[in-house]
Amino acid sequence: MKRLILIVFAILPLCVLAQRRSQDTYTPAPDEAPQYEPEYSSSKSSNSRSKNGSQSGNKEHKKVFTGFSGGMMIHGGYLFAQSPDALFRNSSLTTENMKDLPKDGFTMGLGGTLRLHLIDHIHLGGEGHVSFMPLAASGTSIRTGWGGAMCDFYADLGIVRPLIGLTVGGGSTRRLYVPDDSEQTVTGENNMEYNASFTKTPFFLLDPYVGLEIALGKVTLLIRADYMLPFGKSDSGLFKQDVSWGNFISPSGPRLYIGCLFGH
Repeated sequence: MKRLILIVFAILPLCVLAQRRSQDTYTPAPDEAPQYEPEYSSSKSSNSRSKNGSQSGNKEHKKVFTGFSGGMMIHGGYLFAQSPDALFRNSSLTTENMKDLPKDGFTMGLGGTLRLHLIDHIHLGGEGHVSFMPLAASGTSIRTGWGGAMCDFYADLGIVRPLIGLTVGGGSTRRLYVPDDSEQTVTGENNMEYNASFTKTPFFLLDPYVGLEIALGKVTLLIRADYMLPFGKSDSGLFKQDVSWGNFISPSGPRLYIGCLFGH
């Protein structure tokens, strides 16, 4: 996940450099008069028409790609599960361990995105995010990292662009349990006693979202809301299942994103 975010922000400066070079076009001096070439024959006029036709075809072709953008986003949200057992999915935790654990909580994090703009109505690109969900003062927490390919459709209403889209990808959830009581232990494999428990759950995700872009000069403000749908399997003996569409895993919930995007 960290590699995906690094790749996004490594490509973004290259895109900005390409944009600047494309804007460095030649402008003739004021005293230069445009050169007109007389039409000597019908063959030359037909050649000029073919050239004009090819130029107009190139212009139509260029309209498919209308720009690019990328930047960073911060997010906050509320994630939940049916019970602490479903939240942690850890067979080494007993009822005594989880009796005081919550089954939901607030999460926060950041990420990045890089997008291509197509025909003035489609964003196509990729994104990656990391989200942290603290659950207890002892250090018990859940951290989720994910990323994937995204596509959305937007309407151009001047400086405002409403959009709706979907991200398809994958990630993993890391669950750390640390007892509040320093004398309390967790029984792991081979009946070994530990002072903490850690599990990692990979998943496949569908992430539908809606949003609004507001153009503020060279910067675009992005406000977006999503509801991630992760599907996967757990590391615990109680929840061992194959990855399937019917195996929806916890935690999940809505997130609100606010970001600044740069591009052309």
